[in-house]
Amino acid sequence: MPASVSPIAFRQFLEERIAQLLKEAESAADARVAVEAGAARERSRSQTAGQLNQAVRRMRLAADPEEICAALVDAAAAFAAGAALFRIDGETARLERARGVSQAAGQIQSLEIPLAQAPAMASVVESRDPMIAAAGPRSFSAALADFLALPADGRAAIFPLVAREAVVALVVAWGDVEGPAVELLAEVAGAVWSGSRKAAPEGLISIAPAEPAPPWEGLSDEEQRMHLRARRFARVETARIRLDYPAEVESGRAQRNLYEALAGPIDAVRASFRATYFEPCPGMVDYLHLELVRTLAHDDPELLGENYPGVLR
Repeated sequence: MPASVSPIAFRQFLEERIAQLLKEAESAADARVAVEAGAARERSRSQTAGQLNQAVRRMRLAADPEEICAALVDAAAAFAAGAALFRIDGETARLERARGVSQAAGQIQSLEIPLAQAPAMASVVESRDPMIAAAGPRSFSAALADFLALPADGRAAIFPLVAREAVVALVVAWGDVEGPAVELLAEVAGAVWSGSRKAAPEGLISIAPAEPAPPWEGLSDEEQRMHLRARRFARVETARIRLDYPAEVESGRAQRNLYEALAGPIDAVRASFRATYFEPCPGMVDYLHLELVRTLAHDDPELLGENYPGVLR
């Protein structure tokens, strides 16, 4: 140290120089972090796009709704800590597939939850809109919350799979959910499902589908309410038949003659639907027929049998 420089001044010089070097080092580190963060974001975007493209391709190539569901829940699980898919059967949600849970496949396939015990899921079925709900038993029922090990203090997202004007399945995702990605996947699955058809077995009579609903915006407020009530009536009554006559339903499916096995209750509810909704409202859709096909016949109208009277006219 030169004699003309005091120890105090030299120490101050060193402190200032060290501080300057630290600041320059921090700036350089921040620049590297920014570059690395930008590259990481780009990699993330590319990875997300790749996952979405692969999932959409898999769903478009699916041969039936079961394959669509498998592709959907597999893809959804990539954008959350866990995901589960429920098929809607009348007033019941049946768990078919799950990712991110420890339960065995046999346990998963045996779980059925009444929508009345899972208000959040029932709300999505009714509104057809996604929602985020508390993951506890008040939203999903105690049995389901325990089965999926949903965090009691956390939240879960519910996305509807809408096909042919009805919610046919729900996707429940939890953890750090990338909502827009899962919502997009559910919308694609619904569109693919709507376009899928099972081939009719040779030698059987094809039952004509119900006429499409009139444009919703062309209906008056009262007509819209009538359609909503008719849909609700069809869902509730079809679910009641399934619950009240389980043996007849199983026998009818096995013998491909559901109508013969359930002619009494089906005729009664058809007469009620005709008198209450079909005849009073011009342009009314036979929602009951659609529910019978979807809920009782598992989307295979041929299971109703050759004697089924068909769509209301």
